[in-house]
Amino acid sequence: MTAVGIEAMPPIGPAVVTLGVFDGVHLGHRRLVSETVRAARRLDAGAVALIFTPHPDEVLRPGTIVARLLPPEITIERLRAAGVDHAVEVRFDDDLRSKTPEAFLAGLAPGIELRGVVMTPESAFGRGRSGTLERVREIGRGRGFEAIGVDPHVIGGAAVSSSRIRDALASGDVEGARELLGAPPTLRGTVVHGDRRGHELGFPTANLAFDYQPALPALGIYLGNVSVPERGVGPAHPALVSIGVRPTFHDDGRVLVEVYLLDWDGDLYDATLTVDLTARLRAERRFDSVDALVAQMRQDESEARRLIGSRGG
Repeated sequence: MTAVGIEAMPPIGPAVVTLGVFDGVHLGHRRLVSETVRAARRLDAGAVALIFTPHPDEVLRPGTIVARLLPPEITIERLRAAGVDHAVEVRFDDDLRSKTPEAFLAGLAPGIELRGVVMTPESAFGRGRSGTLERVREIGRGRGFEAIGVDPHVIGGAAVSSSRIRDALASGDVEGARELLGAPPTLRGTVVHGDRRGHELGFPTANLAFDYQPALPALGIYLGNVSVPERGVGPAHPALVSIGVRPTFHDDGRVLVEVYLLDWDGDLYDATLTVDLTARLRAERRFDSVDALVAQMRQDESEARRLIGSRGG
C-alpha cells in the first residue's frame, strides 16, 4: 500500500477514525481500535485507522530514523485482524503537520464522511499539536461528529507505549515486550546470501535483510518461532536467532540477524522469513577459539530444545 495525502482519501463513506503511528499494534492500540469498532457499529459507519508514515519524528527531526516494532505490512495486517474495516497509510510531511486540526479533519472529505474520532486524552495532532481531544470535541460539536476519549492501557503502573516496548527490547527483555505488545516481538526480512560461516560451523543460518529499520533486541541469542510460507516452513517452526556482531571473528561491527532452524534443511534464499522472538538465552560473547564458540552453540541448541519441551511444543 502507498501512503496517500488526506486530499486523496479512498471512498470510504461514513466513518469513525482513529489515527496515529500504531507502531507494534500493542495493547494500547488495540484498546483504541476496539473502541473505534464499537463506535462505528453504533453509528452505522466503517471503522478506520489512519496510519501516519513516515514516523512523524523523522519529519520533525530530519536525519532521524525511528526503529520500528513491525514492518508496515504487518502493522496493517494486525490492525485489520483487530477489527478495523479500513487501514489507510497517510503521508506525514511538513504540509500535513502544519495543518490546523480543523483543516485536517475537513480535508478527509469527500472520501470520509466523519462520524467520530477516537483518541486518548494524551494524544494530539495538527499544527503545534493543537488537535487535542478537547479541541476535537469542540470541532465535532460544530460539524456533527463525536469525539470519543479512550483511557490509555496501563500495565505495571504505566501506560503501554511503543517507546516503552523499545526500551524493553533494548535490554533483551522479550518477555516484557510481549506482555506490552500482546504478541511476541516480530521481525520480518528477506533471506540473503551470507559468508556461509554458520554452515562451516555446523549451524547453517538464514541471514536476514530488512526493507525497514527494525527495533532489534539487545545483542544475544534468542529462541524464536519461524514462518516461511512460500517454502512450507511454519507457522511456528522453532529456531535459534543470533542478533550480534560476531565478535569471535572480529567482523566489521554490523549487526547481523541470523536464524538457525532446528530440524530443517533446505533452500530459503530470497524467501520472506518471519520470526517471533519468545525467549532470550544469553548475551553475545567473544570466545577465545572457534571450538569454544561451537561448544557454546551446542549448549544453546540444547537449552532451546529443553525450553521447547518444557512448553510442550
